[in-house]
Amino acid sequence: MNEPVRPSAFALAPLLVFLALFFGAGLYFTSHGEAMGFYQLRAPVAILPALALAAFIAWRRGLKPLETLIEGMGDHNVVLMCLIFLLAGGFVEVSKAIGAVDAIVALGIGHLHPALLLPGLFVVAGFISLSLGTSMGTIAAVAPIALGVSDASGLDRALVLGAVIGGATFGDNLSVISDTAIVASRTQGCTMREKFRENFKLALPAALLTVVVLGFLGETAPVQTLEPVSPWLIVPYVIVLGLAMAGVDVIIVLSLGLVIAGLFGAFFTDEFGVAAYATHIWEGFESMVEIILLSLLVGGLGALMKATGGLAWLAQTIGRFARGHRSRRAGEVSIAALSATTDVFTANNTVAILISGGLARDIAQQHGVPPARAASVLDIFACVTQGVLPYGAQILLAASLGTVSPLALAGNVHYSWLLGAITIAAMLWPSRKVAPQVA
Repeated sequence: MNEPVRPSAFALAPLLVFLALFFGAGLYFTSHGEAMGFYQLRAPVAILPALALAAFIAWRRGLKPLETLIEGMGDHNVVLMCLIFLLAGGFVEVSKAIGAVDAIVALGIGHLHPALLLPGLFVVAGFISLSLGTSMGTIAAVAPIALGVSDASGLDRALVLGAVIGGATFGDNLSVISDTAIVASRTQGCTMREKFRENFKLALPAALLTVVVLGFLGETAPVQTLEPVSPWLIVPYVIVLGLAMAGVDVIIVLSLGLVIAGLFGAFFTDEFGVAAYATHIWEGFESMVEIILLSLLVGGLGALMKATGGLAWLAQTIGRFARGHRSRRAGEVSIAALSATTDVFTANNTVAILISGGLARDIAQQHGVPPARAASVLDIFACVTQGVLPYGAQILLAASLGTVSPLALAGNVHYSWLLGAITIAAMLWPSRKVAPQVA
């Protein structure tokens, strides 16, 4: 039988080293006038000292660092993300090459009033994510359209992609088929319907407020008239979005989209043969190399920190705070802090809920927090944190597709910030009743 992991605060130090190096270098170069300051020290390189420290800590505790690292890198969720990155990169590159993005802008988005561009993208991403139940698949499908809108209208790319990430987060958090929603409801012992109702009370005001805010942001101009394009070129996107809303697995959706985009390019685009098609796919793969490397290494780092007791210490610390405060408000705050901080150290909202779900249920029972409320808070703060985490998969994917600083994107995901603020305000509302003491 495996011995229980001994909690250790020092086991979390490697992630702090990575963040200090990556963001410290980015802020330093940016403050010295470098436009691409956050690309001077690449994240996969900045994480190497952190991995060395994590491996050393594991070795000192009698563990096998290399085996733990490889196990974390080969985690199912990590490998799945890397496949999504590859397929998304290929699909985006081929779609741009055949003119599909230009066709969508010219035939659809170009007819919208400039003030409705950002709210429109948020609503579209939210609807697709609600239907698909995954933020990653939504970003992969909608980001290319958003970037075409940005280039044609003059809107800042960070604002446009932030609206898409916000919409994707909305659907991921609220959808009844989202993995985060399923795990949260199961770990807290409530039905999906109960969790949805509790979530909806907080998500809807945040979404409506986001639409209003986005309507006033950005200096927009009418979308520039593009060269005439064949309306048939939008079919690959229509198929991708239709399959996404039908709930088809994102890997299948992107694979079919890649094949269909190539076929339409061959029929409707001059000089688009097999060689050009293969070249554009490879260029799309190449654009995802950095994010894939970082995802693999972050997965390994998370496994090392978990094995050496970092996450156990985190749970112990929050659990100690919860035991010292018996009000329902303290219980909800403890669950929120547990969910958010676990996501910070795992960079995966589903994994964060799986890790913290058991302790969150204990806290909820001790503080009189209804199971649906606990599931809602647990899911909201995992998704909110993931939506603004500069090294999280969602922002990394959007940043790679749009060549935008991850930190700039994090500040423009308005829905996540507003949802977090509204939920905190609801938890701290003065009329909250004190839960009965539990022995």
